[in-house]
Amino acid sequence: MSRSDQASAAPPVVPVPAGGGPAEPASKELVPHDEARRAWLLSDVGEPRNWMLVLAPLLGLHADGWAGLGWGAFAALFTAVLPTLILRLGERRRYWGDRHVRRRQDRLVAAPEEMASVLAGTTLLYVGNAPAAVRALVVTMASVLLALLAITFFWKVSVHSAVASGALAALMAVFGPWTLVLAPSVALIGWSRVRLRCHTISQVTVGMLIGAAVGAPVYALLG
Repeated sequence: MSRSDQASAAPPVVPVPAGGGPAEPASKELVPHDEARRAWLLSDVGEPRNWMLVLAPLLGLHADGWAGLGWGAFAALFTAVLPTLILRLGERRRYWGDRHVRRRQDRLVAAPEEMASVLAGTTLLYVGNAPAAVRALVVTMASVLLALLAITFFWKVSVHSAVASGALAALMAVFGPWTLVLAPSVALIGWSRVRLRCHTISQVTVGMLIGAAVGAPVYALLG
């Protein structure tokens, strides 16, 4: 066998991260927009930031009128707007692949930076004596994200599904069980993540369970 044949037959080299062990294999390619327009629409509308952009002002308005609406917008700044800017900046500087942060290892880098923004906002909400409903929502979402981060050290879970499920738990605590009519939207968001090859069915299901299991008791305790 010639040297060129030996080189071509050699097994591929698997990159090893600094922490040791083989690196996580690259994620499957996402489904193109023109092949799954409805799934992309559901996934984009159901992004975690959008839940906070809507829920925080809504719960603030319900709790304390226009003043509460202002506090809700303030909470959304730290839980939705700033984290989005952090993700876009990290993508531009190539700290992670894209704003969706699809690789598990990248999420371990991005999550602490997002959490710093959320925790800073939480502190300011308590210092400023924001409505309890707004404070409880932010702490609930922070608790869900911390639970996800702990699992992310060894497995990737759907943040979309977890935040949607946690948001539904908060809505139920405030407005009652009739908000369960929104449950299909949580399921559809999970379906979109599977359809786009961002997650497996197991990752979506666990995300939903974590969002509900963590979100419901935390909001009930603080809200």
